[in-house]
Amino acid sequence: MSFRGFQKSVVRAPQQFKAKFNIGEHTKDPVFIDAERRFHELEVETKRLHDESKKYFDAINGMLNHQIEFSKAMTEIYKPISGRMSDPDSLEVQGNPDGIRACEEYEAVVKDLQESLKPELEMIDSRVIRPANELLDVLKVISKTATKREHKKLDYDRHNATLKKLQEKKEKTAKDEKALWKAESEVEQATQEFNYFNDLLKDELPKLFALERQFIKPLFQSFYYMQLNIFYTLHEKMQHCDIGYFDLTLDVEEAFVKKRADIQERTEQLSIVRFKTSGQKKPPKYGNKPAAIEAGPRPAGLLNADSPSTPSLASAKYGQQTQSDVVENPPPPYSASATALKSPMSPPYGSPSSPGLAALAAGKPKPPPPKPKPTRLSGAPAVETVTALYDYSAQAEGDISFRAGDVIEIVSRTQNANEWWIGKCHGKQGQFPGNYVKVG
Repeated sequence: MSFRGFQKSVVRAPQQFKAKFNIGEHTKDPVFIDAERRFHELEVETKRLHDESKKYFDAINGMLNHQIEFSKAMTEIYKPISGRMSDPDSLEVQGNPDGIRACEEYEAVVKDLQESLKPELEMIDSRVIRPANELLDVLKVISKTATKREHKKLDYDRHNATLKKLQEKKEKTAKDEKALWKAESEVEQATQEFNYFNDLLKDELPKLFALERQFIKPLFQSFYYMQLNIFYTLHEKMQHCDIGYFDLTLDVEEAFVKKRADIQERTEQLSIVRFKTSGQKKPPKYGNKPAAIEAGPRPAGLLNADSPSTPSLASAKYGQQTQSDVVENPPPPYSASATALKSPMSPPYGSPSSPGLAALAAGKPKPPPPKPKPTRLSGAPAVETVTALYDYSAQAEGDISFRAGDVIEIVSRTQNANEWWIGKCHGKQGQFPGNYVKVG
């Protein structure tokens, strides 16, 4: 953006803000609004046509490339591993020459298919993707013209509001007269520029829509026939593909089972494919201890069952703490110094022999209940309504229709009855002319 363009955008910003929030008077052309909506739909659908055609083109190419890479991977798997340190029979060459030959034949068939489909894919690119891309370029130019028309509309509304404000001023000074003359000339120039772009788009967009229908029809027809040619070529090439390694007379599943034979059973018999354990079930991580562990012997020594103040090793291992452990083994003090300073006659905190704290806690009065929250003040503002004086049918998107005598709920309105107001009628919200209704 140039510096001049930046200055214009700054000057138009207040009017753009007013137009966004429907403040003040704004110029509306129902014919152009409808044409602009159809133009945006055309732009979106053309972009979609281009993207989906490109995806189809890439998908066919990708499918053939993946088939070639698949055959190459199978060839590497079929190759012998003799001559390597991991092969016990390094001098004996073992492999699957029939499978390798079948993979090479399959790769040759797919490459021939790729060459056969290349002209059809190039036609999709030249007759569908490129024309759609050219149409997108044309629509971008028209979109810039529509943006320029929107800027001229903002200038027209801005200068018109300034002129109206100066005309309504009762006592005018010489400076006001000079500003009024300048505002009139600016309004005249803005009117000419806005009408030029507005009339241009209103005249040319319907012609574009008619040409667009004629443009899309051959694209769709070409894409349909080229797609049929691709499917027919794929079917013909693969139908006459005769590789002796495959038995095409059998069912797919039956041929798979026949080829596999007993390979799966022999593979499962290898000890390397199985994870062996001791066969004993592991005890649960949480919950009760297993009976075998509880009944098992404990090691003699300092940590044995004769020491009531020491928790069992198995209990500590499984994270379980009995009631006797809680009572007889309270948690240790915070530090050694605190233990040394504590009186030897004072019982540990939390033990059953210290009823003083429990009695104090029980005798402490309960806090009073909290005060109830104040109720919300009622009395919502009354809804303003108006009565329709005439029948009105929606002229553009965002308008509402009503008949004479209908009651319309006001959402927002101005003090000027010659402006557009916003209201609700028959469950729909939209704009309507203020001079078609009566307040009260």
